[in-house]
Amino acid sequence: MLVLGLLAVLAGAFLAVLEVAALAPLVVVLLVLGVLLLRGLITVAPGEARVLQLFGRYTSTVRAPGMRWVNPLTTRTKVSTRIRNHETEVMKVNDADGNPVEIACVVVWQVEDTAQAVFAVDDFVRFVLTQTETAVRHIATSYPYDNHGAQGLSLRENADEITEKLSVEITARVRAAGVRVVESRLTHLAYAPEIAQAMLQRQQAGAIVAARQRIVQGAVGMVQLALAQLDEQDVVELDEERKAAMVSNLLVVLCGERSTQPVVNTGSLYS
Repeated sequence: MLVLGLLAVLAGAFLAVLEVAALAPLVVVLLVLGVLLLRGLITVAPGEARVLQLFGRYTSTVRAPGMRWVNPLTTRTKVSTRIRNHETEVMKVNDADGNPVEIACVVVWQVEDTAQAVFAVDDFVRFVLTQTETAVRHIATSYPYDNHGAQGLSLRENADEITEKLSVEITARVRAAGVRVVESRLTHLAYAPEIAQAMLQRQQAGAIVAARQRIVQGAVGMVQLALAQLDEQDVVELDEERKAAMVSNLLVVLCGERSTQPVVNTGSLYS
């Protein structure tokens, strides 16, 4: 078609130079034909597609890279089919517990149905960006930032599950635009600055309580082991009062935050 178009234009130009009146209609026909043939040529780069319309009606999509010839009367819309990524801005939303949190994500997506991308929505790029932010807000408000030991999913402790649910929701929202979601990930998650310090103190308090529980459990086990070995090896016989005093002293030594000062008893066991 490229060769035919060039030949038609050159032939028409050559006949026009001859200035023969009888050949004037042929010159017009050759020039119009050459222009139409050349106008039908399009080049498609890798990772791109051309959506064709004939008098407002969708006809087809050209995806094969290279030079192609299509109906010269069609209109062509360029659509990129490359993989794209979009990172949302850090948004402040309230989680399921009502605490303000900051959250952001990145979504990797690609146009799968070019006709839907062009005709189903006004601007498929803006549509994807808007629906992604909407999905992130919905996910953030559906789960708490931290469960604090309770059952259920949380944004901080169940990142993989939350990411999967986010991908499913974004996919459902952008399907109308012919877009396929490749992957989505949370890139930022934190308490809002106005409550970050209070929540940090709460987390630290929880960690201290958990550590104390472990210390007490270990201390009780060590006291039980000490009493059992004393009884088993007949090292010393202790009545209930002295056992209670020994347990109290051992727990103070094992559970205290500071090192204890020993008191040496130089008298008898009971004085």
